Amino acid sequence: MEYVKAFLVGGAICAVVQVVMDNTKLMPGRIMVLLVVIGSILGAFGIYQPFSEWAGAGATVPLLGFGNSLWKGVLKSMGEDGFLGVFKGGFTASAVGISGALIFGYLGSIIFKPKMKS
Repeated sequence: MEYVKAFLVGGAICAVVQVVMDNTKLMPGRIMVLLVVIGSILGAFGIYQPFSEWAGAGATVPLLGFGNSLWKGVLKSMGEDGFLGVFKGGFTASAVGISGALIFGYLGSIIFKPKMKS
């Protein structure tokens, strides 16, 4: 049942984003930034953690989860390093995920030989 719940929640998030893309003039990059910011705001208000525990991967995999990870990293680092943590925390919290995306993207480009669109 957890898989079904994660699928439905993740699908609902994607459906809402698709409706926003279809009915506004916002560019996809701005919508992505909006999702990260919403995830951070929900984390700051303490809403995201119970939601992600209930929804599982359906809530943590989309960009909302990335925003929440950044928020938790900044909050932790601010407790340890003070104001400097505002700048440091997001990088340390998300470094592994970003590094993994870059490494696997690079390996995928070596294996599959991508070409430019013509």
